[in-house]
Amino acid sequence: MQIDLSGRTALVTGSTSGIGYAIASTLAGAGATVVVNGRSPASVDAAVERLLAERPRASVRGVDADVTQSDGVDRMLEAVPAVDILVNNLGIFGAKPALEITDDDWQRYFDTNVLSAVRLIRSYLPGMIEAGWGRVIDIASDSAVVIPAEMIHYGVSKTALLAVSRGFAKAAAGTGVTVNSVIAGPTHTGGVEDFVYELVDRELPWNEAQREFMRLHRPQSLLQRLIEPEEIANMVAYLASPLASATTGGALRVDGGYVDSILP
Repeated sequence: MQIDLSGRTALVTGSTSGIGYAIASTLAGAGATVVVNGRSPASVDAAVERLLAERPRASVRGVDADVTQSDGVDRMLEAVPAVDILVNNLGIFGAKPALEITDDDWQRYFDTNVLSAVRLIRSYLPGMIEAGWGRVIDIASDSAVVIPAEMIHYGVSKTALLAVSRGFAKAAAGTGVTVNSVIAGPTHTGGVEDFVYELVDRELPWNEAQREFMRLHRPQSLLQRLIEPEEIANMVAYLASPLASATTGGALRVDGGYVDSILP
């Protein structure tokens, strides 16, 4: 199958590194004009420069805007009034004992992981509906389904994001616009290697170390290794394409079999 996104504009939030960067790069490689987003001008500029070095023919621009805040969304809309593909990738996570999660913690996670997506969907979806074509893709997590005891605020925010996706898919019913979420499993991103080597023998080569980590600490994974960001990006690229025209309101798993159920 050939994924061709020529003529489409895609905004990927939180795309200066990790999964978001991989998504931006993959969409650019498929021909989309990609908007890289982050909070600081320096990180955005660096990501755009890196992406153009990797894909010299890509059409890429950067917008530094904190989309966790309403004024940041306004800044984004001023810079990019309309998009064909919206990927809500921005998210934060961190471990904290359940009884120590404060109201401020809950609010910050909700603002970042949920409300940022809601505001952007609310802003861009009407234009997609008017055009008769569009794609909204929210990056969720296995933690949305298997709530981690060490960070329930993160898990709850990602559960809410699944509901956001399903609800807006209904709002876009019959319009040619699809809204889906992607459930990402344990992923090889920045800082993860250090985390893995805190738990397994530091003398092991990386491929062996990650498999040992998965065996001991993520045994429910059927993949038995960490997922590469590009593997998640591949699913996003498919959902962003005309090929996925009959897929909407879904929660599609790229979790390596981590979630032990047939459906989310």
